[in-house]
Amino acid sequence: MLRGGVFVRVLVIADVHGNSRALCRAIEEQPSARTVIFLGDGLRQAEDAEKRYTDRTFYMVPGNCDLCTELPPSREETIGGKRFYFTHGHKQDVKYGLYRLYAAARQAQADIALFGHTHQPYTAYEEGVHLLNPGSLGYNGTYAWVDITANGVLTNIVPLR
Repeated sequence: MLRGGVFVRVLVIADVHGNSRALCRAIEEQPSARTVIFLGDGLRQAEDAEKRYTDRTFYMVPGNCDLCTELPPSREETIGGKRFYFTHGHKQDVKYGLYRLYAAARQAQADIALFGHTHQPYTAYEEGVHLLNPGSLGYNGTYAWVDITANGVLTNIVPLR
């Protein structure tokens, strides 16, 4: 690894709402992102993308619009040495505040908490936890990435080109 260079890039997508084309474009716009985290509402499209992009590792949680799934509503994964907590956010009522999301992330000892549901891009750093909502890829055309580097964590909201 180069000093200060990117160690791991994680692509973060939420709220596709049927827009498979936008999902594929976002994945193709970030060829260095070998990991894709999908945060719900468009689970069928994400599962199709997982079959198409077999060179990527996908992690998924369902959203409030994703019916008939046995996936858990939240997950915890360690990627690039950092602990991720991710969920769609409807069960944590993120439209009304981030306290429950933050508390769940702290309980999971997460470095990074990812959520969707609001369709509004958001990034912040609160007492040791990076909070990130990529916005809605299907409606607003935004997604995000998380870079884990030798110097720390960097988050970025990206408009679909």
